[in-house]
Amino acid sequence: MKKILILLLGVSLFLVASDKNSSESAKKARLEDQIKKEMQKEKKYAKEQVFYKMENYDFKGSEVNPATVDATPEIEEDDFDMDSVYD
Repeated sequence: MKKILILLLGVSLFLVASDKNSSESAKKARLEDQIKKEMQKEKKYAKEQVFYKMENYDFKGSEVNPATVDATPEIEEDDFDMDSVYD
């Protein structure tokens, strides 16, 4: 019975570790894909050298990808004390 529990624990730890590696590679792949898309847009804008009006602008392309929001690290906030600004 103990051997089965140890084996089960070992297999579950292995699966958790492999899942973490695949999620890291998926994050990197999403990041690389987004960078490529943005670089293509910048090349297009640099070539055309045109300021777009509201009718011509692609708003869907500027939306935030919800899959990357969860992967974004939290920013540590300093103590924002506005009283010292007015002294």
